[in-house]
Amino acid sequence: MRAVRYAGADGAARLGRLEDDTIVDAGPAPAVGFDASPEAWELVAGASGDRVAAAAARLLHPCVPRKLIGIGLNYRDHAEESELDIPEVPVLFAKWPSAMIGAGETIVVPREETRPDYEAEVAVVIGRRTYRADADAARAAVGGISAMNDVSGRRAQLETPLRQFTLGKSFDTFAPMGPCVASADGVDLAAIDVKATVSGEELQSSNTRNLIFSIVELIQYASAGMTLEPGDVIATGTPGGVGDSRTPPRYLRDGDVVDVWVDGVGTLRNPVAFEP
Repeated sequence: MRAVRYAGADGAARLGRLEDDTIVDAGPAPAVGFDASPEAWELVAGASGDRVAAAAARLLHPCVPRKLIGIGLNYRDHAEESELDIPEVPVLFAKWPSAMIGAGETIVVPREETRPDYEAEVAVVIGRRTYRADADAARAAVGGISAMNDVSGRRAQLETPLRQFTLGKSFDTFAPMGPCVASADGVDLAAIDVKATVSGEELQSSNTRNLIFSIVELIQYASAGMTLEPGDVIATGTPGGVGDSRTPPRYLRDGDVVDVWVDGVGTLRNPVAFEP
C-alpha cells in the first residue's frame, strides 16, 4: 500500500491512497502529515473518497517530521570516494524539516552555493514511538519507506574545519521526499534498490544490502537516548557516484531534472533552478 499527502482543490493538505496512477482521497491531513503509524495506515486503507488523477495532483512531501535525520558515509563506496575512513559508528546529522518539498517541486539553489550536489537515498519513516530499541523493536518501528534526495551544498558543507553538514544540507528545498510512503510490510529492508538519474544520465545505483549500518542498526543507534516519534524520518545514506567526487565534478545545473527511484516507492522527480 502507498500513501500520499496532496493539495486539495482549496489548497489544503489531504491524505490519500495511491493506486497505480489514481489517488483515493482519505480526508484532511493532520499537521504531522502521514506519520506511518498503524492508525494512519488504517485510515488510508479505508479511503473511499473522490478519485484524483495523480498526474493532475500537487503532491506534497508525505511526512511533516519533528526530526529529519541524515546519515553520512553509510555506503562503503561513498566513504571511499569522499576519501574518508569507514565510520565505526553511524554518522548522524540534522537536516531541518523546513528544507522539505514534494515530488515535482523545484530545488532552488541559493546564489551563494557553487557546488550543489544530489544524493539518492532510501528514507525510513518511523511508525511508532521508539526508545532504546533492540533489533526486533527497531524493525517494528519502521512504518514505511520513501525516496529522498539529500541535496547537498558542498561549498557550505566543506568550507569549515568541522564540515558544517547542517547548513549545506538544510537550505530551503534541499530535502525533496516522495512521491509517497510505501508500507514496509513484507519488505526486506536489506534489499531495497535505489537509483539517481540527473537529466537522463544514471549516476547512482545501489541497494540497501550495501549499507555499512543496516536500517535496523541505524534505528537502534539513533534511539539510544533520543526518542523517535511516528512520522520522524531517517535518510539512510547515499551510495557512491555523487557529483562532488566525479572527475570532473558533476554538480547540479540550472535546468537539470533529478530522478530518485526507490523500489516499491516509485520515482521522486524534481527540477532544478538557480536563484537569480
